[in-house]
Amino acid sequence: MRIGIGYDVHKLVEGRKLVLGGVEIEHSKGLLGHSDADVLIHAIMDSILGALGLGDIGRHFPDTDNKYKDISSMKLLEEVYEKMNEKGYKVNNIDAIIVAQKPKLAPYIEEMRQNIAAVLNTSKDNVNIKATTTEKLGFEGREEGISAQAVCTIDRM
Repeated sequence: MRIGIGYDVHKLVEGRKLVLGGVEIEHSKGLLGHSDADVLIHAIMDSILGALGLGDIGRHFPDTDNKYKDISSMKLLEEVYEKMNEKGYKVNNIDAIIVAQKPKLAPYIEEMRQNIAAVLNTSKDNVNIKATTTEKLGFEGREEGISAQAVCTIDRM
């Protein structure tokens, strides 16, 4: 078994869609980034790449490459899945947390879990997602941005 950890943060801005876990969420602001800036998927990708010993998403999907401009992070997760599959590993478990003051994310969590499980060819039971606020403390609490952290374990197939 191998273990990886991932972390990502993006700034909230007007004029962008808010996408988390591959789900478009109704909100007055979205996350700023080269891709769709899905912090949850980015944290999960980094955790998988870390478990594989393959560096981070910046190494594989640099923000200087226009082919990744506005790309769906779910497409990038598919590429990470392929790398994992090629190395002979499968997801054992993912545990992730999204830190955001607003919007409330509970209504979207099950769809996020399903989206991620489908791309990673695993059971939804192997993907856990939580959401929390910071009680209005820090950049998340001031609604300046959203962060996410993820831990994954992978096993040989």
